[in-house]
Amino acid sequence: MRRESALQTKLRAATAWGEWMFYWLIDLSNTVPGMGVFRSFLNVFRYITFRTGGAMVTGALFVFLFGPWIIDHLRLRQGKGQPIRSDGPQSHLVSKKGTPTMGGLMILSGLVVSTLLWANPLNPYVWIVLAVTLGFGFVGFYDDYLKVTQQNHDGFAGRIRLAIEAVIALVACYALVRLGRDPFSTSLVIPFFKDIALNFGWFFIVFGAFIIVGAGNAVNLTDGLDGLAIVPVMIAAASFGLIAYLVGNAVFSDYLQISYVAGTGELAVLCGAVLGAGLGFLWFNAPPASIFMGDTGSLALGGMIGSIAVAVKHEIVLAVIGGLFVLEAVSVIVQVVSFKLTGKRVFRMAPIHHHFEQLGWTEPQIVIRFWIISVMLALAGLSTLKLR
Repeated sequence: MRRESALQTKLRAATAWGEWMFYWLIDLSNTVPGMGVFRSFLNVFRYITFRTGGAMVTGALFVFLFGPWIIDHLRLRQGKGQPIRSDGPQSHLVSKKGTPTMGGLMILSGLVVSTLLWANPLNPYVWIVLAVTLGFGFVGFYDDYLKVTQQNHDGFAGRIRLAIEAVIALVACYALVRLGRDPFSTSLVIPFFKDIALNFGWFFIVFGAFIIVGAGNAVNLTDGLDGLAIVPVMIAAASFGLIAYLVGNAVFSDYLQISYVAGTGELAVLCGAVLGAGLGFLWFNAPPASIFMGDTGSLALGGMIGSIAVAVKHEIVLAVIGGLFVLEAVSVIVQVVSFKLTGKRVFRMAPIHHHFEQLGWTEPQIVIRFWIISVMLALAGLSTLKLR
């Protein structure tokens, strides 16, 4: 299962060569006389780990520096801010009224700038995941725009929104399948077992698209309290950054007995950018939030995590690491199905974080406890790397 296709061999060679935005510094040290003393230092730009750290710092600094300006600009443009649900917790009508939304623009800006600076521009995995992220972000932005301008919760028609997300995800999955090696690229890898995979054939494109769309909307449902979504997103991004690095490294993947996918290690840089931009956003999103992430950020980040999981062949592990998002989505599905079939509600309110609000938990209690659950689920998901 570890034989490379010709395309993957070229990908690995391109990544090893280090053709990224900062490569000109290395080239400069090799050609300009007197630069020899700096050659060892500049060679660090060849390492994915160094560039991941650089992307994280760049993303955080970008959001810290430009965040206040973005918030002021959005508050001025939006006026009344994000409309608050009248059927939601009554405390939100007071505490969250007037807060601007579309804070995902801060995260996406830091993410894009950091990725363009630090990632390998020849790596197609980076561009595929980035395309999904921005595509989902545009859908979320339009949804937020309609809600703010019309001051209601209708937003983008649900079916049309899902259809556009599905098209983006299908195209991305088709590109990922074409990029990989047959039949591994169309197979679902089963954790805990070596070399066991279920070949779905071309149906895998539909399956992968379902994973991406589901992840995007699950994160979207989680984004209901200050800081509730961004920290689990960062935890998931850090986890999949590590997984991408290991899966894209032939030595580590062989040692851990996980499936090797050449070129995916570069996705760790993108995950580092998300981690940095997320930290910057959390500074402004911490209770009481100065800005909400909105669909702009939640759909984009969920789609990004889903597409990375498909790219590195860890779709099942995504359900573990992103278990909190799954729980939020399932709570909504159960609530809707139960009410339509029996006329009764399983939860006092869905998504489930609102259920705990109705039980009397304070917002900080819910947020911090959900963060703890996310950490535990991430550790459980990462443990599957060694249990083979």
